[in-house]
Parts: sequence; C-alpha cells; structure tokens
Amino acid sequence: MPGSARGGEGLSIAGVAQRAGVSVATVSRVLNGHSNVRPETRDKVLTAVATSGYRVNELARNLRTAESRLLLTMVPDVGNPFYAEVIRGIDFVARQHGYFMLLCDTGADPGRERSYFDLLRRRRADGAICLDPATVQQALAEESNALPWVACCEFDSSVGVPYVGIDNYRAAGDAVRHLLARGHRRVALINSDDHYLYAQQRQQGYMDALRDAGIAPDERWRINVNSLDYEAGASAAALLMTYADAPTAVFAVSDTLAIGVMSGLRRVGKRVPHDVAVVGFDDISLAAQIDPPLTTIAQPMRELGETAARLLLQRLANRNENVPGVLLPHRLVVRQSA
Repeated sequence: MPGSARGGEGLSIAGVAQRAGVSVATVSRVLNGHSNVRPETRDKVLTAVATSGYRVNELARNLRTAESRLLLTMVPDVGNPFYAEVIRGIDFVARQHGYFMLLCDTGADPGRERSYFDLLRRRRADGAICLDPATVQQALAEESNALPWVACCEFDSSVGVPYVGIDNYRAAGDAVRHLLARGHRRVALINSDDHYLYAQQRQQGYMDALRDAGIAPDERWRINVNSLDYEAGASAAALLMTYADAPTAVFAVSDTLAIGVMSGLRRVGKRVPHDVAVVGFDDISLAAQIDPPLTTIAQPMRELGETAARLLLQRLANRNENVPGVLLPHRLVVRQSA
C-alpha cells in the first residue's frame, strides 16, 4: 500500500504527508523531482522529510522509475575557483529536488567528455550540465535532442541545447571602456585559449571597444594562454613589459590570470595601478582580498549554477518542452587595481 511505504527508517511517506499537511501523492511528486509543485509546498515537504527521519529507498525507486537521481556536472578545470561557486549552485538545486550531483573533471578533453556522456546513454545518470569548451559541445551537437543536457557559462546557441551564461562580448567591452575612461590608450589583453567561445567573444568585445575609441588594436598586446592559473598570468605580464612602449593597462579574462598579472608586474618592478592598471573577470572571493583589491567584471557564479540545474530539471520533466537559453546580468566592480 502506498500509504504504508517506508523509506528505510523514521516515518512512512504517509507520515511525512501528514506532517507537511499535504497528500501522499504530493510528497511523491516532490521526492521524484516533478516540476508541477508550488515552491512553498515543496519547501514544506522537504522540511518534513528532513525533520522526520524519512529516507528514500533509492534502489527500489530507481528500479521502478528507471531514474538514477544522478546529475553529471562536466567541468574543464575543477581547480579554478570560478567553477567552484558555479558547482555549489548546481549542487544546491539538485539536492533540493532529490538529486545527487557527480562532478566530472574532463580537462576539456572530448574523449573524456564522451565517456561521461556514455553514462547518460546507459541511463546511469539522468542528465548533464556541461561547462566545457564550445568545441567539445559542438562535437556532441548531433546528440543534443537524444540526450538530456544543458550548457552552462560556455555555450553555443547553434548547438540547440538549453544554456545559461552572460553576454561576454558586452562584459569585455565594459572592462575596456573603464580603462579607456581612466585615460589608458595602450591596453593589453591576456586571453584564454581561443577554442573557448567565451575567449573569442571577450576578444571581440576588447577589440571593438578600442576601435570605437579610435585606437587600432596592437597584436603584440594580445596574448593567449593555455591555462588560467596564476603563473600563466604572471608570465604573460612579464612578456608585455619587455616592449619599449609597454601597455599601461591589462585586461585579463579571468581573475586568476589577473592576480597572476599583478604578481608578474611586481616581479619586474611595476606598481599596480600607478604604472599598470589591471582588470580581471569573474569576481572570485580572492579578488577583493588581494593588495590592491582587483577591479573586475562580476559574473553571478552561484546563480549560473542554480539556473543551469533548473533548466536541466525542466528538460527532464518534459523532454518535448522547448527550454530557452538564459543570459544573466554581469556588472563592473571598481576597486583599486584600475
């Protein structure tokens, strides 16, 4: 009898329903992640579950529903603090809806990505959130309708899967226009590997902002690096300072690069912002703690992850529904580095 089923210990599902003041069917819908439950009702049920000792028998439910209750999160670099906050957002929403999250470190490798997608094909996982480069996502485009996945942060709208991100072109332009407004004319760009679509978009935003100001972009001042770590930024900054007409400002496409840039500038005797201004991108927690605090473009990292998870759950609830892409707002955070 459904009303007497127990989750292994504590109250039965009927007891949970009584405690929450809802029907057994409503409790079942919440535990199975259905979207047709009002948020306030879902919160009451989850609170009742948490305080009652009820435990879902995952194995029995999976056999009954052919669901794993497992969501994959595919990340190109788990060591990057930007991804950590996005992952927290994904995990928060997943747990709210009774799902577990499996973190997959792909290293931006298409082969590793495909091996994780095999978990979807074999129904060992219910859905996936992909933060890998657009080139990797494009390789999976033929399966965009067959497998339930969404793109987060890095996305190509032509692939045809739901996505969430920001307007990278406009955000980069805002960073460069801030430097131009401070009187800088020689502005360098330290960019990621351009197989990332966001790197292409941020470079275009940088170049167009300079051209709009009547400045011809200098190729010597555009450096692409293969890693977003601190040392890559430091090495790029040292190279830029070897030119006789070295840049007076640097825009780096991640805060980790920008913090490395500041370290590299100090190594060659340059002061920030007196000799060289620096602007980063992301607004990781460390950005406000360094000396001087970093001016940067803030991405809503936690919200990006939460939105990606909700888009995926929406797609899982109705495979035929047209789930749209979402662009979230960015903002320029002005501190002392520029």
